[in-house]
Amino acid sequence: MTAESLSGAAEPYRFGPAKALRAASDAVPPSGLVLLAILSVQVGAGLAKNLFAELPPTAVVFLRIATGALMLLVVVRPRVRGLSRRDLAVGVAFGVSLGLMNLSFYEALARLPIGIAVAIEFTGPLTLAVVSSRRRLDLLWVLLAAAGVLLLAPWDGAGAASWAGIGFAALAGAFWAAYIVFAAATGARFPGASGLSFAMIVSTIVVAPVGVATGGAGLLRPEILLLGAGVGLLSSVIPYSLELQALRRMPKRVFGILMSLEPAVAALVGLFVLGEVLGAREWAAVGCVVVASIGATRSGG
Repeated sequence: MTAESLSGAAEPYRFGPAKALRAASDAVPPSGLVLLAILSVQVGAGLAKNLFAELPPTAVVFLRIATGALMLLVVVRPRVRGLSRRDLAVGVAFGVSLGLMNLSFYEALARLPIGIAVAIEFTGPLTLAVVSSRRRLDLLWVLLAAAGVLLLAPWDGAGAASWAGIGFAALAGAFWAAYIVFAAATGARFPGASGLSFAMIVSTIVVAPVGVATGGAGLLRPEILLLGAGVGLLSSVIPYSLELQALRRMPKRVFGILMSLEPAVAALVGLFVLGEVLGAREWAAVGCVVVASIGATRSGG
């Protein structure tokens, strides 16, 4: 998932590894950082999907979030001293939305090609952006994205999508919209990056019961733990860091336009990493969502 909404939720990490990462990222143009972040997220999703042969999606989600939370705790500790109960409630809501978003998305990923799952999920933040802007023109972008989803629907029982997969992807999109709202609120209430770290801990607690119950002893296999750490690194730690660096060096509108390419990148990762071949109708649907997202970002900027 993206960190566009975290632009105000974190500050530069004050420690050795982060400084090294920041120094390396300074040599890369901000647009390159965004594209690398997108690629990292989608390769991480592809690696997670390969794990579905060993563990159910709910267990893989738990591995991803738990390992990501542990890595983040190494670099930043949650600072809750002085925060009110309302502040903590907002942080908890952020963590819950993060956990449920990932649970829904991985269930969609188990039933859909990655490009289709990401395209449908994108309708959540797109709708939020349109509702926030209240421009009549933006209704066009919602209709275009809806047309993309309709193209993906298996009306004739054929195609790469399933109704259950579409439902989980749409649910992930709704939680993504909530995630954006609570991320911004958390960034305004928590100091530095501690809000994200706090939310990751909450998210781990949320997904742990179902993840541990479905994963069982398989979660303790060393090779599975290693792969889970890789998913957490690629899907959370690396992209969040790159996106935050990029946001300091480029306008948010340009960042949003680049992030709109994510469904297309996901489809390409699905093709080259997972061997998921989309038909002309599926590519047209992904294109509709990408164009709608770019249009909404530009008109909202």
